[in-house]
Amino acid sequence: MSVPTYIPSPNVNAVKIGPLSIHFYALCILAGIAVALWLTSRRWVNRGGRPGQVLDIALWAVPFGIVGGRIYHVITDPEIYFLPGRNPWNAFAIWDGGLGIWGAIALGGLGAWIGCRRAKASLPAFADALAPGLLFAQALGRLGNWFNNELYGDPTTLPWGLQIHQMDPATGAAALGSDGTPIVLGYFQPTFLYEAVWCTLGGFAIIFASRRFRLPRGAEFSLYVMLYTAGRFVIELMRSDYANLILGLRVNTWVAGLVFLGGAAFARVMLRSRTAPRAETDVAAQPEEQGAGLA
Repeated sequence: MSVPTYIPSPNVNAVKIGPLSIHFYALCILAGIAVALWLTSRRWVNRGGRPGQVLDIALWAVPFGIVGGRIYHVITDPEIYFLPGRNPWNAFAIWDGGLGIWGAIALGGLGAWIGCRRAKASLPAFADALAPGLLFAQALGRLGNWFNNELYGDPTTLPWGLQIHQMDPATGAAALGSDGTPIVLGYFQPTFLYEAVWCTLGGFAIIFASRRFRLPRGAEFSLYVMLYTAGRFVIELMRSDYANLILGLRVNTWVAGLVFLGGAAFARVMLRSRTAPRAETDVAAQPEEQGAGLA
């Protein structure tokens, strides 16, 4: 029995149960959210937070994040939905893929701010507790791109090259050739896998740093920003799937680079300031400093 010298991709991205279609992309996103909530809850309680508080905050942050991620995707790739012959209603078909992490973090942060205010909790402390779980969630979410046969790089002959099928959006399955077998477009760099591995390693790096060093408040989320954007910048340079360009570079390449610089500048200011090390009890926003802690 021969072993394929490539990474096979699924030739279906959903299963049908009666009239209901369950998309694997959505399941991967939900799995990522579940892991992030579990890990963040453990870290939050270990730092003095109340059980159940993370879920209360997440009820605001998660929906805001999903909406923000979709809005960013649609704004940066409008031709997918609004050119002649396209179906604008597909802009709402989130199960087909297309969540921009930049929009998800921006609007999700707004939701977290609202949730923290209602829960009387510190937003910076919540962001620190969330940081590694967020990376693990993004790693799991990238598996959804594998099911959708998307997010790949240049053609390659490497043994870990990713097999990509021609997918039929109407059926959620690979298009079939004249011989009845799925049509294979080629073998490409598995950039979805590179990003998933990078995010996983980054999550463990933040956990290690938080246990090894007494980090100031905000440091763990700053590490998240810098680790993720550094990896994303490199991976975006490797991708060959369709994307809008600015001065020859993908939009997400520019965003990753700019956000990295912003995160590095914030980390530098924070480390040079007199910010006290994170205390185990700083997860609650004290009444006298609540305004400053949540702004």
